[in-house]
Amino acid sequence: MAVKKKAATKKAAPKAKATKKAAPKATKKAAPKAKSARKPNAAFMKALTPSAVLAEIVGNKPLPRTQVVSKIWDYIKKHNLQNPKNKRNIIADDKLAKLFGKKEVTMFELAGIVGKHLS
Repeated sequence: MAVKKKAATKKAAPKAKATKKAAPKATKKAAPKAKSARKPNAAFMKALTPSAVLAEIVGNKPLPRTQVVSKIWDYIKKHNLQNPKNKRNIIADDKLAKLFGKKEVTMFELAGIVGKHLS
């Protein structure tokens, strides 16, 4: 024998009292700062002379460190020297083996190795 449940009755919510909203306070806005042109870091843009070993890859003209690393990456991609299983590793060919001093390096070691060959 099933017992029927009574339908729940809703109680009326108490009415909220009408309140006056306070007028918004006047706030002072700071004057916008004039945007200055971004200055390049002079240390990164300084032209450095590559060693004879590095010059075989990037040329013998003085270049900024950023350009040297960029040209090495261009060489690596052109000759398909990234490890296919782990793209962070660079497999050295004959020219890069002279530069790196070993057969394989990681991309994180690259900047440190390049720094030793710039003056």
